[in-house]
Amino acid sequence: MDGMFFDNWQVLVCTVTVGVLAYISLVLLLRLSGRRTLSKMNAFDLVVTVALGSTFATILLNKDVSLAQGTLAMALLISLQYLVTWTSVRVGWVRRLVTGEPALLFHRGQFLRGAMRAARVAEDEVRSSIRSSGIEVLAEVEAVVLETDGKFSVVRGGEASGASSLAGVNTPDLN
Repeated sequence: MDGMFFDNWQVLVCTVTVGVLAYISLVLLLRLSGRRTLSKMNAFDLVVTVALGSTFATILLNKDVSLAQGTLAMALLISLQYLVTWTSVRVGWVRRLVTGEPALLFHRGQFLRGAMRAARVAEDEVRSSIRSSGIEVLAEVEAVVLETDGKFSVVRGGEASGASSLAGVNTPDLN
């Protein structure tokens, strides 16, 4: 049971020192890479954020990982994320590979069962997203879209003219 609750002061001072320096390094890297690095726009962004947190924890708690190694690992993750997002903005197939496409689950009063099955979404979940949007009557809903980040978007029906917010959404044959 030696060291279970307290090892020695040197270990604690080392953890504080490395923690502060790792934190400063992470903040600087994030500031250099831009706002997109910690966005939650899709599953890929979430994975990068979790990986950065895991790397930060490893730097703090693993004596076998130096501050320089950990900072390099965080810089590598941020650089790869920057490269992938930069490329995905410019190359359509990379964007689709990394983020997928939003899926139309409900359209003009109809649950799109095939799309719901493919997305592994139950009717109750779609209804819940509609209720969360403050809509009581399904007829008021133009569409429900499962976005690439896993969130539901509920689009109210209306007589508005102009470009549709559903452009680019994976829509099954709606005939």
